[in-house]
Amino acid sequence: MSRRRRRPVITLAALLVLTLSVLLSPAASGADPAHTRAAPLTELTVESEQVAFGLQRPIAMTGLPDGRMLIAEKNGTVRAYHPDTGLAAEPVLDLTARIRSEDNEQGLLGITPAPNFARTGLLYVAYTSLPAGALTLARVPIGAPQRLQVLLTQEHAEYGNHNGGQVAFGRDGYLYWSTGDGGGANDPFKSGQDLGTLLGKIVRIDVNRTCGTKPYCVPSDNPFVRTPGARPEIWVYGLRNPWKFSIDQVDNSLWIGDVGQGLIEEVNHIRPGQRGANLGWSCKEGTPVFDQTQCRAGARYTDPVFEYEHFMTESCSVIGGVVYRGSRTPEARGTYIASDYCNPRVFAVRAKARGGYENAVIGNFPTQPTAIAADVNGELYVASDLPGFISRVRIEVVQPATANR
Repeated sequence: MSRRRRRPVITLAALLVLTLSVLLSPAASGADPAHTRAAPLTELTVESEQVAFGLQRPIAMTGLPDGRMLIAEKNGTVRAYHPDTGLAAEPVLDLTARIRSEDNEQGLLGITPAPNFARTGLLYVAYTSLPAGALTLARVPIGAPQRLQVLLTQEHAEYGNHNGGQVAFGRDGYLYWSTGDGGGANDPFKSGQDLGTLLGKIVRIDVNRTCGTKPYCVPSDNPFVRTPGARPEIWVYGLRNPWKFSIDQVDNSLWIGDVGQGLIEEVNHIRPGQRGANLGWSCKEGTPVFDQTQCRAGARYTDPVFEYEHFMTESCSVIGGVVYRGSRTPEARGTYIASDYCNPRVFAVRAKARGGYENAVIGNFPTQPTAIAADVNGELYVASDLPGFISRVRIEVVQPATANR
């Protein structure tokens, strides 16, 4: 014959403790159990360790799922580096037969793996093509240059500079590509404010479908799909030479390093809800007005979240980087890292919880940085141009000195 089990008696005090523990738990509050307090930017510093050399003008990098870093060289070759085996002796891809690289700013400019790279081996690349330097977006299987497929081009024959060239996939699965304003100086074609050209823009396309004769489709929520005379591929405009941007996979926002004319270098942060943003060029260079004739009455311009002057700093070209999302230094997660080609200070920029942004200089990179990229684990690397090497970047937290008491 079974006996009835007595129910445990829960006192009022125990019930109160249990209730509070549930209400204050990370799961109930929506907090991340692994959340670590963000260190003040003034407590961050960077260290760089050279890990590979012998590269020929490395200009872009990207991480692969297998732990390798791909490094694009300006002439059109792609090299592979793995932290366990070092820099591979032979290129994994050679596109030199297609690429015009005579001008200092021409060449193979951008590279990123397809989201399904582990299955397809597909890379997306941006370059200036032979014979006249047209800005070109294409896809190609790694190791099979003969199977390259051109997706989108923009004529760019008059000048060799301001080509943009970054490529990246967003969390939304779409491909983003940056273009410069057409080159020269002072925006000679007035491209920045012209929605009828792809020059001076960041475009967004769906490369997983085809529409009509195009090997891609335009997402229906692109901001200018229904604007007469506008290129529907445009996502944001008013850019001078955004040759380095990145997408934060946490919130799908764009961080854009836009190279200035001669006064201001700027970093823009564009969230998905800001699609169609006008970043100002060539009405504005950073926050100052540059060309009043290009300013439109009633226009809304999105100012940079960080800018710095050339004067007295020996700076020349902002090198847009990435938001740190690695695990080695959790106190630095969510911090955007950028630099400058001529003065390789390391800029840290972060959005404040209550609005606005903060920034700090947290050290220096090796000379002539051209690209800042993350590996599959979110840890950072930086490429150096004419020295031809890449370095592993470590963000460290330095405790402030304790005041004497």
